[in-house]
Amino acid sequence: MNDECVIEDIVTKFLLNSCRLRPPFSESTVLSAMRCAGLAIVHPDDKEVCCIHDIPLTIPLKTGSAAEFYIEPMLPHIGDIDVMFHLSTELAIPRGHPPPTQLPAEFHNYVKVHEIIDSHLPGYVYLELRYLLTECVNDSKYSAVEYDTQLYLQKTFDVNYDTHGPAIVLYSRATLSVDVVRCLRCLVWPSQAADWPTRHRNYGWPDSATVDHVVNNGCDVVRVAHRQCRHHEWMNKNQWRLSFSRAEIVLINSWMPVQQIVYHILRVFMKTERLTDSANNTVTGSLSNYHIKTLMLWASELKSRTWWTGDLNLVRICVQLLHSLGDWLTDARCQHYFINNCNLIDNSVNVTNIGGQLMSIDATWLSMWFVDNYIRQCSKLCADNISRLFDDVSTTIKLQKAVNAIVVWRLNSTLLDLRHALNWTEYYIKQYVYKVSLTARSCSC
Repeated sequence: MNDECVIEDIVTKFLLNSCRLRPPFSESTVLSAMRCAGLAIVHPDDKEVCCIHDIPLTIPLKTGSAAEFYIEPMLPHIGDIDVMFHLSTELAIPRGHPPPTQLPAEFHNYVKVHEIIDSHLPGYVYLELRYLLTECVNDSKYSAVEYDTQLYLQKTFDVNYDTHGPAIVLYSRATLSVDVVRCLRCLVWPSQAADWPTRHRNYGWPDSATVDHVVNNGCDVVRVAHRQCRHHEWMNKNQWRLSFSRAEIVLINSWMPVQQIVYHILRVFMKTERLTDSANNTVTGSLSNYHIKTLMLWASELKSRTWWTGDLNLVRICVQLLHSLGDWLTDARCQHYFINNCNLIDNSVNVTNIGGQLMSIDATWLSMWFVDNYIRQCSKLCADNISRLFDDVSTTIKLQKAVNAIVVWRLNSTLLDLRHALNWTEYYIKQYVYKVSLTARSCSC
């Protein structure tokens, strides 16, 4: 085996052995839970919605990397905490869909129902107020009254917060910021993605049970306009985007560990090389982690299980996927995973130069990139006697020795990491509970 192949093997084994299952206590897990607990006791402004009963009206959902990953790599893989929430007094339904007569218990006695109206851009919609649902006391079913005025739900932002796409950004005292996204819940799978559940899949992923789970979860609508429409006053205020975050969480959690590892290291590579802008910016036209996620979802569906696991070489898997992404960027075509006619790259931003960079990558270059930019960074997290081994990795034997030492250190530090995380968790939960009132729902979170 030549040196190039040896380094590829070293990188592969290191990534497989240093990534462990996510522990029950971690900074991201606790911060997500605390943010959800905080949202669970928040009451919306009286001007926005009328509260009949004094109950929490926000229903939070942990999303983003903290919800998608079940692995815990050595390098941090969660840049911020993402939480979505919807109000129990609002609901979205596909256009032409009859108003529901039954709703989950989390919904209010009175619910405004907005119909999802397509815009001229796939995946972007308007929300027209269509029905008022009233719960009947006797049988808990809802009756509907139809509105006869055309009224669209507008986006409102708090000027006191920074925004990040559809999110407002909250900064905590901890190291991670929190992105909070208000959405409207749609309990029905949207017509814009009607082909996704039934399309032919050669390799059986996702399986029928996972597809059913995804479809039964429906989707959400988040408040953000397409980048091409932000100069238009009416569209900027009234345009929303379909969100498939719930579906993505289910699908990504159904991946094999090797697929989650590949997803993680592709994100690290793109971020380190400054080829993406921000972690959760799904704006059409800019290259972001959402394109990496889309690449991985398509690859999971279009590649066989043996492509991922047979003769396992993570470096070469990444090279092939980066070449696929390069092709997409060169052609300015990145098809949305759920919506057939939605291109995640438009002509307003030139990404063909990035495509050329990705196409030039080979396994030899990428394996050394992982040594210099990933494994070396991991060594800095270890004890000094371990990190000093990387002062000289001029031969594959020395490199193998240094890498093995990191893996052994990682394995031996598991219980200590859990202890530190538990101490951290107890401290911040006590601090949070001291400042925030408790309710049954916030305790559950």
